[in-house]
Amino acid sequence: MSASRPLPRPLRTAAARRGRPTGPFLVAPVTLLFALLLVLPMALVGMLSLQGFDASSGGVLDAYSWHNYAQIVAAPYYHEIFLRTFGLAISVTLGTIVVGVPEAWFIFRMSARWRAFFLILTLGPLFISAVVRTLGWSILLDGQGVVAQMLVRLHLVDTPPQMLFSFPAVVVVLVHALVPLMVLSVWTSLQSIDPQIANAAVSLGAGPFTVWRRIVLPQTAPGILSGSLMVFALSASAFATPALIGGRRLKVVATAAYDEFLHSMNWPMGAAIAVCLLVLNLGIVALYGRVIERRLKRRLGEATS
Repeated sequence: MSASRPLPRPLRTAAARRGRPTGPFLVAPVTLLFALLLVLPMALVGMLSLQGFDASSGGVLDAYSWHNYAQIVAAPYYHEIFLRTFGLAISVTLGTIVVGVPEAWFIFRMSARWRAFFLILTLGPLFISAVVRTLGWSILLDGQGVVAQMLVRLHLVDTPPQMLFSFPAVVVVLVHALVPLMVLSVWTSLQSIDPQIANAAVSLGAGPFTVWRRIVLPQTAPGILSGSLMVFALSASAFATPALIGGRRLKVVATAAYDEFLHSMNWPMGAAIAVCLLVLNLGIVALYGRVIERRLKRRLGEATS
């Protein structure tokens, strides 16, 4: 009896494909893990935000209503906290753009050896714990810290200023922490730019500002937009820096939710504050991505035409 002949290669490939999992089966484990670690906890937080709270006994009531959200919408106290939070996020985003975009361009123009060194130096804040980094800044910005003593020795001020527990201090520390994300985003966009284009523009008589406005900025616009989205979302939900640098007097949404959870023990109200922050953050990011991005690209396109 003759041995069975092997199948032709196309038939072998088709037979092998029948035994392999398809796309939905390949992404099913990741989707399940995502649902368990993110969607399920957020659903539980949303359910908790609808429950009541008994202040006398300090317990959560098994009754569901929109009372917590109505209290957040009606109370001016929460309006001020949310406005301060998103004002902080906008200030930090603008600060990272002002610092990070030129920094990424200067590093991009360096030689390969110095480029690697300064890029690693720029990414340094990402390698340090947020608490350790913030505590270091609190020592620098204290009334007896290095910055205050230097200002006194330079005769810029008469008495050491207390820079802690202020809005500008929180902005500075968050810009230092998040500017690497802006640099990385802009750096990715700069990889598609030929440095000789800028040199050619200079040889044709264009000044540095013209080169930056008409050549570099339009090419880096996608990186600036993606970096702004990341910086805004992270700064709006930041907790460690506002808590340690801003203190009790400069309360943001994250610290307000923390106080409701651990100080007042009002878990439903803390969950409602967290859900409001998430919804507003996602809404602003989506609006920025759909509207502001289109307008900026249209203006940059008109500027380059």
